[in-house]
Amino acid sequence: MYVRILVGTDGSDTAGKAVERAAALAKATGATLTIASAGDITYAQKVVDEAAARHRDSGAPVDTKVLSGDPATTLIDEAEANGYDLLVVGNKGMTGATRFFLGSVPNKVSHHAPCALLIVRTT
Repeated sequence: MYVRILVGTDGSDTAGKAVERAAALAKATGATLTIASAGDITYAQKVVDEAAARHRDSGAPVDTKVLSGDPATTLIDEAEANGYDLLVVGNKGMTGATRFFLGSVPNKVSHHAPCALLIVRTT
């Protein structure tokens, strides 16, 4: 089903739920999981390292990526450039969008994802 799964996280509890779901899917399908974060390089590295440490024993190979730039754009570019078959994001991030709207990252990604997209309900 899936061979390569990319999940984006900003280190928030809500994004952690998306990482959990991506790890479970990777294990179930035998896919490789890549955990990515964009933004300040030092903070993003800490975020992906902590998330990877939590999922190293999940039963799926785990890789990390620190991306530079707008989170939505970098996730789309990464998914396209490296042939991921599934991109996973949470429905809301740290900004806590209102009840009836997606957060800015999942909203942008949903319009431009180059592969299958899973938006995990995190709130």
